[in-house]
Amino acid sequence: VGADRAMSTIVASGSASTDASRDFTVKVDATGLSPATTYYYRFRALGATSPLGRTRTAPDGAVDRLRFGFCSCASLAHGFYHAYAKLAQRADLDAILHLGDYIYEYGNAGYGGRREHLPAHEILSLADYRERYAQYRREPELGEVHRQHPFIAVWDDHETANNSWSGGAQNHTEGAEGRWVDRLAAASQAYREWMPIRELDAGERLRLWRKLSYGALCDVIALDTRIPGREEETENLVDPPVNDPDRQLLGADQETWLFEQLRASSARWKVLAQQVMMGAISGFPNPDQWDGYPAARARLLTMIRDESVSDVIVLTGDIHSSWAFDLPLDPTDEAAYDPATGRGSLAVEMVTPAITSPGFPPVIARAAASFVRNNRSLHFAELTRRGFVILDLTEARAQADWFFVGDVAFEDDDAEEHAASWTTASGASHLEEALAPAAPRPGAPPLA
Repeated sequence: VGADRAMSTIVASGSASTDASRDFTVKVDATGLSPATTYYYRFRALGATSPLGRTRTAPDGAVDRLRFGFCSCASLAHGFYHAYAKLAQRADLDAILHLGDYIYEYGNAGYGGRREHLPAHEILSLADYRERYAQYRREPELGEVHRQHPFIAVWDDHETANNSWSGGAQNHTEGAEGRWVDRLAAASQAYREWMPIRELDAGERLRLWRKLSYGALCDVIALDTRIPGREEETENLVDPPVNDPDRQLLGADQETWLFEQLRASSARWKVLAQQVMMGAISGFPNPDQWDGYPAARARLLTMIRDESVSDVIVLTGDIHSSWAFDLPLDPTDEAAYDPATGRGSLAVEMVTPAITSPGFPPVIARAAASFVRNNRSLHFAELTRRGFVILDLTEARAQADWFFVGDVAFEDDDAEEHAASWTTASGASHLEEALAPAAPRPGAPPLA
């Protein structure tokens, strides 16, 4: 680990070994580094030297500004990773928050046909998941964004199988595709091997929820709404079990932990990095999202209200589209929530578009404007474009800037455009439109 790109000042070094038991991946937890500092690093092995990497440590104490990129849903079969390439070029980011669907489990022609997967079949075994991660990581744009920025990653469903929950998945046939417990164990082992997340004992491989402190300005609270505590999805959103007051999305252990983190946090912004959309769309409910677990959503928002937790931001992926919400307990209650002033809103939510995965079909996408008109807590929706979001934090406000990229079906389409910006003032829990994206942070250390 060096203090500069020339590696003229080495601040940490060491050795590690690997073998087939961990798919020849290497993970080093460098210690003794200074906070809020950009470092460069490289590896040497078997007579070869790796490309130079770049990372940034989290700050400690007072912080004037933070900038995160957040993204999700990168189906290789649907095209090329322009959004990763654009994120890699932004030298002023503190980290990338990847909200899941880093890989997809389908076989060729199972979901998207622009490019072919390895292996060609749907992945089921540990060897399959390892080969799929290796294929994705050979993509130059994904390699580059990892090379330039630290990642804070959580998984969604496709790292295991579509619409997964604690006991199975829509895209898993028990018996014909083996046992779910075996498939889940294989998927979680490969995820731990290939992703930049700290090692845990085998019995804790399913625990991805954790808190990362960015000084007094921000606590990033990473959640897993997908596997450990989620009850099975149901299409019936009226009768039990959906309206069971004890219905779980996070699970009792994770929910208790989350409430403890929110109570204890002294950071200005509490950023929940999670997978599925929390905001409700009138007339368009989705049982895979928090809509399918209304008691869990109500418990969280009620806790925020009753214990006066301020400045909570929910970051979301999964849905391959862009949204921005206020989060009141009941957005239809005109006495309790005012969309003009934000009175009654308890948090805000920003939803990132996909890296490559397809958005809504045209007949629904054309309804985006009507969704905004007909849903009092929804401020912004765009349902087809791919891209990413930059979250810019100061003591006074949090701003989300949506950026869309070019056509992912074409390898050489490097277009990028600013699409929208929404901001919330500290203490407001209410989104207001900003006319321009937040300016890049000056003096960012050079890219590797």
